[in-house]
Amino acid sequence: MLTPLPLSSLSLLLAQLSLPGLESGPDRPASSVDPDYFELLERNSHIVYPALGLLVLGLVTLAILQASKAQHMDGAAKVEFKRRIVDELRRHPAGLMAPELASVLELERGMLVRLLDQMQQDGVLISHTTTQRHTVWRVKGVGGRSA
Repeated sequence: MLTPLPLSSLSLLLAQLSLPGLESGPDRPASSVDPDYFELLERNSHIVYPALGLLVLGLVTLAILQASKAQHMDGAAKVEFKRRIVDELRRHPAGLMAPELASVLELERGMLVRLLDQMQQDGVLISHTTTQRHTVWRVKGVGGRSA
């Protein structure tokens, strides 16, 4: 005759058996971040956060300085590029768009557009926008229309 096992013995027996699907779970919930890390941050927050702020401020300052250096060219280079722009636009009386002019002059489009705007403010160039919304640049006094 079989005698019933006590409940505690049954649970021990099931714990010893490795049946699929009856795996024992972790004793505590698994966390993706160690709590000691947060304690370290809380204990040293007066050092960590100001240092992090200074690092970010330094990186932003460095980025601004690099961007300003990349945008400037000396006066002689500007004069040379402006001369080349005028020479190229005189070869094309109908005018040229900035991408075409940038590829011919081998100059970055952003720098070229800045030079073209300066030359337009100086009264050397004029521009008009086509129906396809492209800006065409030409030398003032050369071509069909004058402004």
